[in-house]
Amino acid sequence: MATSVEFPIDKSLGTKLVYEMMRIRRFEEKAAEMYTKTFIRGFLHLYIGEEAVAVGVMSALTPEDNVLCTYREHGQALVRGIEAGKIMAEMYGKQEGCCKGRGGSMHLFDVSRRFYGGNAIVAGHLPLALGFALADKKMKRNGITVCFFGEGAMAEGEFHEAMNLAALWKIPLLFVCENNLYAMGTAIRYSHAVTELEKKGASYGIPSRAVDGMDIRAVLQATTEAVETIRREGGPYFLVCNTYRFRAHSMFDAELYRDKSEVEEWKKRDPIVMFSDYLVNNNLATHEELASLEKKVEEEVNESVRYAEAGTWEPVEQLEEFVYQT
Repeated sequence: MATSVEFPIDKSLGTKLVYEMMRIRRFEEKAAEMYTKTFIRGFLHLYIGEEAVAVGVMSALTPEDNVLCTYREHGQALVRGIEAGKIMAEMYGKQEGCCKGRGGSMHLFDVSRRFYGGNAIVAGHLPLALGFALADKKMKRNGITVCFFGEGAMAEGEFHEAMNLAALWKIPLLFVCENNLYAMGTAIRYSHAVTELEKKGASYGIPSRAVDGMDIRAVLQATTEAVETIRREGGPYFLVCNTYRFRAHSMFDAELYRDKSEVEEWKKRDPIVMFSDYLVNNNLATHEELASLEKKVEEEVNESVRYAEAGTWEPVEQLEEFVYQT
């Protein structure tokens, strides 16, 4: 579906947005490649296809805002400013990673960026986000908290508890649902009686909006308006970004629950391709400039692999460090 959004995009902003989306795409493709070569172990959940959500939402935030994500969080981490090399090293299990190799793909974390995960338990981070936002209100800080989660989390009790308390306490919390229609492998029509997910936020009296998650202009405008509302009024906001992942749920997923033709149809709305076309058609970028950006991204991602492969394993003697013991 086409968007009627006319968010003001100049050459500088347009270049930044498309670069960040390209960066996520290539990083994820390289991560998949390194996984098949067994350099990366454990679980790996790719963000390919959903780039407009991470870039659009994160571009509306400030460094003072808190960010909490699901296990599919490489994209948000990159846009937040965590170095690609440190993320790749983390997935390699090297101590040069952002969590010293102890967290892996699903638990990226960087206090200096106010990036608090990477959380592997579905909906488990919603109460955490509630706490961050409540703390900011109590301490009269200016930041807001943004919590990313999938539509699968909305079937969990933590979602409803968090929404209720956020509305009751009127705290600065932006709920962002990345609705990719399948949770792990269950179509939304089989898991939600009401599939217009934004209605669930409205039921708690929270301003709520659904947006085309494949259109970065739509996401950026909706998020900007949501953030302005939160900062002005102090209460929560619920944003549903309807998107689609082009790859399986994880690298272990046989992907038997959806037709390949459906995936191919969604790929026609590739957020990077659509926005690149927009930039070219509106004289905000040339094909040559976009190709140059792609080359820059390629070099950065390859460097992240070199950084990870040059990294070191944590000594066994440090095994008990950072481990809580009673």
